[in-house]
Amino acid sequence: MNNPDHLYQPHLTMREFTLPAGKEWCPQISDWSLVQVKKGHGYWLQDQTRAELAAGTILLLTGASPGRVLVSQLNTMTCSSFTVIPDRLTGLLTFGERDFFRQAASQNKFTVRIFPPSEPLAARMNELCARPKPGGLLFKLRMLEILVEAMGSEWVQPTVDQEPLADARERLQLFLRELPLDALLELSFDDLARKTHCTARHLSRIFSEVVGMSYRDKRAEIRLARARDLLATSQFKVVEVAMESGYKSLSLFNQMFTRRFGISPGKWRDKNGGQGEKTRRRSRRPAVNKTRRLMK
Repeated sequence: MNNPDHLYQPHLTMREFTLPAGKEWCPQISDWSLVQVKKGHGYWLQDQTRAELAAGTILLLTGASPGRVLVSQLNTMTCSSFTVIPDRLTGLLTFGERDFFRQAASQNKFTVRIFPPSEPLAARMNELCARPKPGGLLFKLRMLEILVEAMGSEWVQPTVDQEPLADARERLQLFLRELPLDALLELSFDDLARKTHCTARHLSRIFSEVVGMSYRDKRAEIRLARARDLLATSQFKVVEVAMESGYKSLSLFNQMFTRRFGISPGKWRDKNGGQGEKTRRRSRRPAVNKTRRLMK
């Protein structure tokens, strides 16, 4: 909880960028990204291999991708891409599914996948990019669908042994694999102890071993992750973000957020593009000034 994290990377957001002619691009990808060449031509270079990247080609990249893109000397290259960060899908993915994503990203066979323009996946990505107003829940779900499709037949849901488990640690791991992460905010520690058939003292010890932190710290991490996403993507006031994230006190929220990220919620929003509250304040100023002029 003490490591500051100032870098907030876009998640489930379609973006476009251009690479200069003749230049190399070494992707600095966290988690999973799909990149499609929209215009231009180039090559994917990895070890001693070279794969052509024509317009329409899609790259599936992970944080372990060691290759690079070489843009043709004849033209620039314009690309569209989006990134999926499984740890931010706390209300959708279970612990086990998030662990699967991590393990898959670390395997060499998932390092990079290239889909030529003739693949149906390329057409679906084109259709997604062509929407006049990209965004919204359905748009994000479509991104997730395309990512899973790109992973192909090797996308296998984590399997769970259905036999009775006697060990408390295994019972906890089984419960967490089946539980969306956000659901922990709705469970008291005593509720979790009853559901896993543990004493509170024993559960406290094995939860720290399995998850890497105490139950209290894990719930605080989930709340702060939710707050950070709301600050970056919504127009809620800071006090509304605090309430939506489960904090009953604005001062406590400010204190916990600053302790975790080394910066206040308002300043964090300013640095990371969440301008909703500032935009609303600016939009109200002209009306106020106009009223004052009329009163004069």
